[in-house]
Amino acid sequence: MLKPRVSAFISILVIAVFSGAAVLNAQTLPAPTTDTTTQTEEQKQKEKEVLENKAAVLLEQIVGEVQMLKLPENRIRVQIAAGDLLWQRNEARARSMFSLASDGVAEMMHSTDPNSRRWALQMRQELVMTAAQHDASLAYQIVAATRSPAADSDSRRGNADLMLEHSLLAQVATLDPKLAVQKAEEALAKDQFPYTLPRVLSELQVKDKEAFAQLSEKVLSRLQAANMLVNTEAGGLALTLLQPGPRAADNGLKSDSASTSQTRVSSIGPVLSQSAFTDLMGTVIDAALRATRQGADAQRGGNQRGGNSRGRGPGGLTNDQSAPTDAQIEQSNARRLLFGLQGLLPQIDQYVPLKATAVRQKLTEIGAGNPQAGYNQLGNLMRQGTSDMLLSAAPAAPQQVQDRLYQQAALKALDEGNADRARQIANDHLDGSTRDVVLQKVDLRLIAGRVEADNMDQLRQALAALHSDDERIDLLLQMAGKVQKADAQTDDKKLALKLLGEAQRLSNRHATDYRQLDQQLKVAEAFATVETARSFEVLDPGINQLNELLSAAAVLSGFEVNIFKDGELPLESGSELGSMVTRYGQELARLAKLDFERAETSANKFQLVEPRLLVRLMIVRNVMGVPQVGGFNNAFGGRGFVRRPQ
Repeated sequence: MLKPRVSAFISILVIAVFSGAAVLNAQTLPAPTTDTTTQTEEQKQKEKEVLENKAAVLLEQIVGEVQMLKLPENRIRVQIAAGDLLWQRNEARARSMFSLASDGVAEMMHSTDPNSRRWALQMRQELVMTAAQHDASLAYQIVAATRSPAADSDSRRGNADLMLEHSLLAQVATLDPKLAVQKAEEALAKDQFPYTLPRVLSELQVKDKEAFAQLSEKVLSRLQAANMLVNTEAGGLALTLLQPGPRAADNGLKSDSASTSQTRVSSIGPVLSQSAFTDLMGTVIDAALRATRQGADAQRGGNQRGGNSRGRGPGGLTNDQSAPTDAQIEQSNARRLLFGLQGLLPQIDQYVPLKATAVRQKLTEIGAGNPQAGYNQLGNLMRQGTSDMLLSAAPAAPQQVQDRLYQQAALKALDEGNADRARQIANDHLDGSTRDVVLQKVDLRLIAGRVEADNMDQLRQALAALHSDDERIDLLLQMAGKVQKADAQTDDKKLALKLLGEAQRLSNRHATDYRQLDQQLKVAEAFATVETARSFEVLDPGINQLNELLSAAAVLSGFEVNIFKDGELPLESGSELGSMVTRYGQELARLAKLDFERAETSANKFQLVEPRLLVRLMIVRNVMGVPQVGGFNNAFGGRGFVRRPQ
């Protein structure tokens, strides 16, 4: 009698279980559709906003401390950077920062100190180009407000104003194409040919085709009418427009810019139609063919640049005893055009074939190449060439660059996996410390290749065989790098930490030169991805030593070094000490995205107000993701502290 009941009970239980599972399954069905990726992105965005808010608070503190700086140029640099960083969050406040900086620059312009006026011109350029990233009209207002009172009577200052306005054109085209066209047409009406016009045209080609057609027609008309043997700006602009080749859309052909051997890499795309390209090329060739062989007298004049008025415009000469004659200036400009055509010979063959022979004959007749083109080609070779190519080029290269070519050839051979050849190149062609550095790199690369990172006995033997702690640190960093690459798949960081820990122990010393401080930076950088806290442990002692070095430099100022001015550290420079401070700031700026509070704490360990403020600015800039204005430096600039004339 029990069996039927048990059977029934089991049946009910089974039904209940399956029913419950179905209900549970129904309740949990939406779970797989939950967008965990979106949640992760949202969380990342929140964390980013929190970090940026911390950076904004720090920026306000920095702005509040600007008045602690004595030197006007230091205050202006911080105000420029603050305006740049504040723009997206508080435009009105940013404008006030730019206004304060503009007032400071204008005041320095009126100074009787020539050094002060010189720095004012540089900061004026930084200020204008930074403001131009945000508001083109504001940038032109600053140009007018900071114009030197002596610009009209002093040709050099007038030229500086002109060059600044020309530089500004390209930036304005990205923000306000109509204003760019207006300013460009004003320049052309004055018989000026801004070197930035190709970039303006390139921007307009994308953003405003009507404005592009209007301006390009005027540019070409003015160039055709200009005397390029008198007006250097016109000739330079013509060559720049020709270098990328004609627009492909006009004839279905690809631009020649990729295949042409150019004297320099063009930063713009093709903007000329094929017919315009052919006409302009013919005009340039006709002017260039008037060049003659350079004699002794012509050589003196040929080293100078012509300008807008018989060679006396931007970059031209003052009327002194060494000024070249008009004929010498015209010959210099003709040769400059001819040398510029060297890199355009393939395009001449294709689009102006009837004049190609004449150009080649004239180049042969002149019997000289373009030195700048040669140096540019060597630079490209050192960046992209193989060891064989570098070795072939070295014997014919100028004496002053031969060592660099051989050194690069040895390092290329090492990268190509041929350590024996790298060693041979170093021994055959290099001397002294340069050879020693290359041979050390070869030895370390060979050791790193032989040693298994997880074979500690083998590693200890390799370390013991090295001659110095510097070499041991380099080897440990190489081995840790290998482990980190391999462990990217296994996520095992223990071995990398062990290797870096030994490197930290060896580098934890009072550095005796900049190389040892550089090694500490490399150890800190390696720790960043595996254990961020250890990075700060490595950096902080280095900051303490930099404080000692800066204090010593302050004491010696005026005796051995001229780094300080009026007891304060200028924030634009060229010394190794300043460059090292910059590098520490850059590393702290990178770490700030991982641990903001600790990065700020380390930055505050700089005892002098100047480096402390600027390193904190670097942190803010990196966290906010605001890029630096290209070509200008508002925060140490990677060049260190300036050796200023007193």
